[in-house]
Amino acid sequence: MKPVLIIRTGRAPDSIRARHGDFPHWFRLCAALSPMRLRIVDVAADETLPPPKEVVGALITGSAAMVTERAAWSERTAGWIRDAMDAQLPLFGVCYGHQLMAHALGGRVDYLPGGREIGTQPIELTPAAAHDALTRRLPASFRAHTTHEQSVLEAPVGATVLARSARDPHHLLRYGPHAASVQFHPEFNADVMRAYIHRKRETMRREGSDPQQVYRQVAATPIARGIMRDFGLRHGLSAKLR
Repeated sequence: MKPVLIIRTGRAPDSIRARHGDFPHWFRLCAALSPMRLRIVDVAADETLPPPKEVVGALITGSAAMVTERAAWSERTAGWIRDAMDAQLPLFGVCYGHQLMAHALGGRVDYLPGGREIGTQPIELTPAAAHDALTRRLPASFRAHTTHEQSVLEAPVGATVLARSARDPHHLLRYGPHAASVQFHPEFNADVMRAYIHRKRETMRREGSDPQQVYRQVAATPIARGIMRDFGLRHGLSAKLR
C-alpha cells in the first residue's frame, strides 16, 4: 500500500514542541492518519521527496520560513507540487503549505497588509463554497486558529476561493478536484494556539495588538479541524471512524 506523505516545511518552536509535539504529530491526529501508512519528508532539511506516483497523497505543513525568501528547498518543493498536480495527486496545504501551493501554481504571496493575523478568527465561506464538496455542508461562518505574516495576495488563475477572514480574502483555496489549501491551522488545538500567542506576546504588543485579549478569545475549532479530515477521507488518506 502506498504511504501518505507529510511534507515537513519547518518545525514548531522549541518551547511549543517540547510540550505539545510537532507538526507531523498534529497533522496525523487531525487527519486521522495511520502511523503505519505515514511517510514524513523534511524538505527544509533537504530531504528528497519521492516521485508523486509513489504516494497516495500529500499534506504540506506550515513553517516559520517565508515563501518570498525563495529558498532552494522551497522552490524545489514548488516544482514537486506542479508535478503532483499534473499527476492529479491529492494535495492539502496548510499555512506555508497553502502559500507554497499558490506560489507554485502561479499565485502571488507576500506580507499580509496590516500585519500579522493571529488568534482564533471567524472564517466566512464565499458563495462558491456552496458548490464545493469540501465546504457545501459547512455553516456560513466558523472559527479557525491563525498565525501568519505572509498570505496569498493573488490566487492562481483558475483557483476557486472558498473562504476568507475579515483581513485575508484567501483562507481556503481549491485548485482542482484533488487539491486544496488553507491559510488557517486546522491541526492546532486551543492549547497550541494559546502557546503561539504567549510566545508572540511581546511582538504583538509592539505591533499594536492586545495579546491578553487575543488569548482570551481562543476557542475550540471543530469545524476547521474537520476540513482536513474530510479532505483525507474523500481521497482515501484518512482512517474512517468506527
